[in-house]
Amino acid sequence: MSPDVHDPAATVLAAAETSVRTRRAAALEDLELVLAWADLHRDDPQHKPGAIPVRYGGDQLIDLGGDGTPYVQDLCLGELAIARHTHLLSTRAVMADALDLRHRLPQTWAIVQTLACEAWVACRVASMTRKLSFDQVALVDEAVARAIGGCAPGRVFRIVEAKIIETDTAAHTARIEEQRRTRTVVLSPTDDTGLRMLFARLEAGDAAWVDATVDRVADLLHDDADLRQAHHPDLPEDVTKAELRAIALGWLARPHDLAALLQFLDQQDDEQASKTRKPSAVLHVHLHQAALDTGVGVARVEELGPLVLDQVRLLLAHANVTLRPVLDLSETIAVDRYEHPTIVRERTAILIPADAFPHSTSVTRRVDLDHPTPYLDPDSGGPPGQTGDHAAAPLTRRHHRAKTHAGYTVEQTGRTTFEWTTPHGLRRRVDPTGTHPL
Repeated sequence: MSPDVHDPAATVLAAAETSVRTRRAAALEDLELVLAWADLHRDDPQHKPGAIPVRYGGDQLIDLGGDGTPYVQDLCLGELAIARHTHLLSTRAVMADALDLRHRLPQTWAIVQTLACEAWVACRVASMTRKLSFDQVALVDEAVARAIGGCAPGRVFRIVEAKIIETDTAAHTARIEEQRRTRTVVLSPTDDTGLRMLFARLEAGDAAWVDATVDRVADLLHDDADLRQAHHPDLPEDVTKAELRAIALGWLARPHDLAALLQFLDQQDDEQASKTRKPSAVLHVHLHQAALDTGVGVARVEELGPLVLDQVRLLLAHANVTLRPVLDLSETIAVDRYEHPTIVRERTAILIPADAFPHSTSVTRRVDLDHPTPYLDPDSGGPPGQTGDHAAAPLTRRHHRAKTHAGYTVEQTGRTTFEWTTPHGLRRRVDPTGTHPL
């Protein structure tokens, strides 16, 4: 369905789509001009007659991009920066990205040239992969090329992170160990109101447990007015959750009070009590069979991104671990009611780990499950098995409301593929590779 040229809203939407290509074309032209300038300044200036030696400030070739990119004359960057109305360092960074795209990420560069993706996303990929060797970056290029035209930028960057780990797990592990040496807790000076800021850099698992404990104490304080009055009589009745969380963090400085509050001290010191004291959490970890077989590999942890297996072990080090059975997704599960049961929600979250609305960036499990084909009451002739993992679209609440009340239509053309039509006739296909115009 083509937009109605006589409809002002459709005209605005058509112009907006045209502006996307215009913007992408302008960004592509900028990269191509930067590359053209680099090509004009690839000769070694020290080979020119009368060249001033480098030790006296003369020009020289420098390596801006990653392994496999050509060198460029150092002093050529200033004039280009002036023409681009940018700082020299900004132009230097753009030239490095452009050289990497053309020489190290050719498949991604080809997609940028078709205007099928944003140039800034491709440039970010280039900078993220600059330290990889020429052979290593080819693996990233292949994976990014499959995703960059349809996936949201955040998902593309997660793919890059995972592939960087896969290409050189040893180097990534070394970086992890190096970063662990930067763990710290910093306390700011007291301000004029008597408050201070506390900053901490610590293991992701420890940070999660601290956050969960703070939240638990805050909830106890919120629900028990007598407890608040006994320990914090200065708190107003309309105290906010943010204030309660700050107060709860202070309880960590009083471990005996905290233990009594959380009813840990009356536990017997035996194995069962030790298990009881440990916090519980749900962690969704996705692994390739090779990682399970070898104990070495990269896991995709929902909400956290790619982690090496040693990092996953650290996340679970202080928790009770309960393994749930692996779900077989080769078949479908359906029920004869409107609500989606827990098992259907779990299976759908694995099948479709992202919001099914066009161009959505959300990958949370906190979504509504929509019936792409409207549910028809069985008493009115509706067929059995309408609710199941074969007919479910995860949508955030705002997108669900838009689909229900704003005139969007969606057709599920495959188990994980949806074709959307907006109220004014724009059409998109959403599938495991992202969002694509129809």
